[in-house]
Amino acid sequence: MNTDQDVSEIEESAVLQDENNTLETGADSTASDAPDSEDESVSQVSVDELMQQLVTAQEEAASNWDKVLRIQAEMENIKRRSQKDIENAHKFALVDFAKELLTVIDSLELGLQAATESSPGIAKIREGNELTLKQFQSVFSKFNIETVDPVGERFNPEQHQAISMQESTDVEPNTVVEVFQKGYLLNGRILRAAMVIVAKAASAEVEKNEENGNSD
Repeated sequence: MNTDQDVSEIEESAVLQDENNTLETGADSTASDAPDSEDESVSQVSVDELMQQLVTAQEEAASNWDKVLRIQAEMENIKRRSQKDIENAHKFALVDFAKELLTVIDSLELGLQAATESSPGIAKIREGNELTLKQFQSVFSKFNIETVDPVGERFNPEQHQAISMQESTDVEPNTVVEVFQKGYLLNGRILRAAMVIVAKAASAEVEKNEENGNSD
């Protein structure tokens, strides 16, 4: 009797041991699976964050590159403006000095116009004035100072100053018929406008044109 009871107890103990082993194995399996799932979640979050950081970095890089290009363009503009200012400073540094010389040339030309007598003394004065005037003109040419003497040319308000108008049937209206005072250019820029008399249509011709226009 005792033997059968002992066997029965041993069998029950073995069953309980198997059940405990099964539970432990399941727990171990569940425990081992949990970290893998967490690792995958952490890995996915890290990738998303890195992608976002990459996009942000690319946007910042593009913005900074655009700023660099703008700064370079502005520096080039400043450089060109500076070079232009320096060139103009060299070209037009003689403006005030040249204007003072113009009065000397005006006086020489007026003296030549007044020296109309044929006496030997006047002839020598005239010859000296002509030589001095040629020397002035040579100096002006050397420093790119051009004479504006527009007789027969169309009136140009940028280079000419009209002091009066004169009726004429020989030339087209707005044509310069007389130069009262010559003008001058320094490197293409107006140094002094030429003072001129400009032609206008004769009164009779204007009336005729008006009558023809009314008859039409």
